[in-house]
Amino acid sequence: MRIVFVFVVMVHGLIHSLGFLKAFHFAELNQLKLAISKPIGILWLVTAISFLFSVLLFMTNKNWWWMPSLLAILLSQTVISFSWQDAKVGTIANIMILIVTLAGYGSWQFHQQANKEIQQFLSEVSMEQTKYISEQELNSLPSIVQKWLHQTGIVGKEEMKTVYLKQRGQMKLKTDQKEWYRAEAEQYVRIEEPGFIWKVDMKMLPFVHVAGKDRFQEGNGTMTMKIGSLIPVVNVAGNKKVDESSLQRYLLELPIYPSAALQPYITWEEMDEKTAKATMTYKGISGSAIFHFNNQGELVKISALRYKDSDEKAKRMECIGEIQDYEIMNGIKIPAKIDISWMLEEGKFTWYTLEIYDYQYNLGKGDR
Repeated sequence: MRIVFVFVVMVHGLIHSLGFLKAFHFAELNQLKLAISKPIGILWLVTAISFLFSVLLFMTNKNWWWMPSLLAILLSQTVISFSWQDAKVGTIANIMILIVTLAGYGSWQFHQQANKEIQQFLSEVSMEQTKYISEQELNSLPSIVQKWLHQTGIVGKEEMKTVYLKQRGQMKLKTDQKEWYRAEAEQYVRIEEPGFIWKVDMKMLPFVHVAGKDRFQEGNGTMTMKIGSLIPVVNVAGNKKVDESSLQRYLLELPIYPSAALQPYITWEEMDEKTAKATMTYKGISGSAIFHFNNQGELVKISALRYKDSDEKAKRMECIGEIQDYEIMNGIKIPAKIDISWMLEEGKFTWYTLEIYDYQYNLGKGDR
């Protein structure tokens, strides 16, 4: 459908050049019966250039492509009004282009706001006095957790203060949904003062995207989802169940930032030789997760009781993350492919399969 949109904009833009050709008598165009003055002809040309410039930006994934596109639509409708009998059909094309342009504006606005939050979120982290993780710091942990942390490669490296990652995956919003929605996400994590910002762009239909943002900071969780990045469908904040669920998510994703296992807000309890329980307590909220390991000390699954919804009837349900593959990124062995599921009464519902393809930690100010 991107190709269809590009084709429509390009053809519509090129058609506007006809008004310029007629105004300056470069071509005889019987389709345009009404006379066009030279000033208006120049306006037709500017409109054509604006459309073609906007579609070039669209094709090269510049998120501000909507700006010249909106200008082109306004100019186009202006010149069409001067030659209404000849050019009124162009209004239909303008309406079609406007719908996609508004979605582009919504996406730009959503990500601009999210980026401001991210800048503030990271600016509160001091990158000074970063220490290196020693062998002794692992001694108090259950033996299987020690074995796992050794495998991650964090011993002898800088402790993590921030983590940045990109992920792509497929998502289902309902249990009876047959088709998967493609999703692209970015996540920023703080370790000493635990928190995260996760923003996602999910493609539901050819021109319908859902932009989402989950945030956990100072013990508070927020969730936002907007269709076309403009129309809110989820906007939850100040909800104790969301706060707890967000903390549980931070704990479930701990293998992506493994040095957080050594933070004082997390305590460990050995369940058996291949299972350990991690409990996180922060800002008056507490949650636990069970970490399951194989004989080699690799983490294979994490499970926790989380709120799936935020309404009054919402109850805690088991949420599991199953690790499908590992990769070493920036010297750290992390889960690269994960399946996330809810264990519902009717059975297991795998709603998100993700792959991490970019991973950095301890970003400096120049990297933000």
